[in-house]
Amino acid sequence: MSISEKEITFLAGLVRRAGELDIMPRFRNLASSDIAQKTSSIDLVTEADLLAEKRITQALRERFPTALIVGEEAYEADKSVVPALADAELAFVIDPVDGTYNFASGLPVFGSILAVVVRGETVAGIIHDPVLGDTLTSIRGAGAHLQRKDGQAARLNVAAPAALSEMACAVAWSHMDEPDRSRVAANIAKTRLGFYYNCSAYEYWMVASGKVHFISHTKLMPWDHLAGVLIQQEAGGHTAKFDGSPYLPGDVSGGIISAPDMESWRMIRREIIGYRA
Repeated sequence: MSISEKEITFLAGLVRRAGELDIMPRFRNLASSDIAQKTSSIDLVTEADLLAEKRITQALRERFPTALIVGEEAYEADKSVVPALADAELAFVIDPVDGTYNFASGLPVFGSILAVVVRGETVAGIIHDPVLGDTLTSIRGAGAHLQRKDGQAARLNVAAPAALSEMACAVAWSHMDEPDRSRVAANIAKTRLGFYYNCSAYEYWMVASGKVHFISHTKLMPWDHLAGVLIQQEAGGHTAKFDGSPYLPGDVSGGIISAPDMESWRMIRREIIGYRA
């Protein structure tokens, strides 16, 4: 089974409408009762997350009634859906508000993510910026593209390889355990510029468009990474887990690096992550 341009247009429209109707009206308008803590003080869920995921899920069930739908918030009620991604004939993976802490704090650095998985392979990805209305899309084998709200479109390309001292990066070191956390945080000083957006949607946007050279994560929930990894790869980059294996639907551990090419990836794994096989 493949996904057509027409279906990608439909899916992007779903995500866009959820942003317009459920997310942006609540941005900087949340009451304390609209925000709940999940695993920590920076792992939050808001009314916008729940309503946007509900809207997208209902529309997907109407159009694809037999598909597996994996939403970040629904996962809290049924954790078996993530392992099921490896064998599902068709699955949709949704993060309605990626960067919820930023969203709840009034920081306009968040996004909506949707990935399409067919028999254990990510075949399409969408990352939408509800604030600006811009959308990244990719179908496997067809490149990665930016569609702006005003209709302008452009093909995405990752940054050219560079010396580590000239690289910009975004590394989610705060999710690491010690001693890795302190080691990686210190190693980022080897680069020209280090960011941490606390938002996979923005980090993949930056790396796929060549604004940063590499990104890295250790928390590998599928709604955060499946779409972004495909978009980065279709923009010409190289992504793999720390052990060199591909990142696949259903993987939730092992750490990943997205870099301009394999040689850069190896250097980043050695110099920044400090990984030893």
